[in-house]
Amino acid sequence: MARHWRAGAAGLAVLGLTLTACSGAKVGDSSSAGSKSSGGKCGTFNLAVNPWVGYEADAAVVAYVAQHDLGCTVNKKDLKEEIAWQGFGTGEVDAVLENWGHDDLKKKYITGQKTAVEAGQTGNKGIIGWFVPPWLAKAHPDITDWKNLDKYAANFKTSESGGKGQLLDGDPSYVTNDAALVKNLKLDYKVVYAGSETALIQAFRTAEKNKQWVIGYFYEPQWFLSEVPLVKVNLPAYKTGCDADAAKVACDYPVYNLDKIVSAKFATSGSPAYDLVKKFNWTNDDQNAVAKYIAQDKMSPDAAAKKWVEANRDKVDAWLK
Repeated sequence: MARHWRAGAAGLAVLGLTLTACSGAKVGDSSSAGSKSSGGKCGTFNLAVNPWVGYEADAAVVAYVAQHDLGCTVNKKDLKEEIAWQGFGTGEVDAVLENWGHDDLKKKYITGQKTAVEAGQTGNKGIIGWFVPPWLAKAHPDITDWKNLDKYAANFKTSESGGKGQLLDGDPSYVTNDAALVKNLKLDYKVVYAGSETALIQAFRTAEKNKQWVIGYFYEPQWFLSEVPLVKVNLPAYKTGCDADAAKVACDYPVYNLDKIVSAKFATSGSPAYDLVKKFNWTNDDQNAVAKYIAQDKMSPDAAAKKWVEANRDKVDAWLK
């Protein structure tokens, strides 16, 4: 995500990419090649994995198909978003599978450095916003209108929110509009970070179970919404350009058509893995199913991918044509 949605923080950018040091990444998480091969030598496929389970689901399935159908050796690299884009120019990253807008990074790496190219949409629709647990929306229906949020601010106070209502965000590396929105909409709230996607999910889960007051940043596609159907708060409607100046944003987030980005070198390499990435396309429900296998059912990414691939062979075969 660019400056106002989920993104690697600008402070993570460094001169000279050192993937492990910069991001706490696990580089070289390699998997052995599968037994099948379909046209063309695949070799090594370096796949970035950004820090949320929906992306992990994308990567699990693409890696599984690359290994078992194309005979690739897949290196998964756990990286924050902006760090992953730096890897396009060094050959350390071949593909990013779920890009949330990132006009700033596209300008830098696609238009400017020409180290990356677009590789089509994933089929997923990305929605970002502020959400409350369903019990709260049912008890106080007017809370889903942002104009009423200050009326309830005192209920959201925590020890970390400095006397204001707490607006809970996730991983600190997710760059959002939320602090600017609070300021520009003149709301009596303070953004507090849960620390991770997992912590954010647990906060909403506990809030629903114990009827606690929580409002926070969340997004779709996300498997957790099938467990706890969070209710979105309506911020001022998004209009094209209303988020052009990050400091002045006073509107909701747009709906994102999530897309894939690959290194320019990978796109012209002749690797069958590039064709797979380019043709990879599925729905929010598909992603949520695999993400649930991983996050809730505690399956390994490989086992989760295997289960989904075996149940959706027709979709996979379309990617391989």
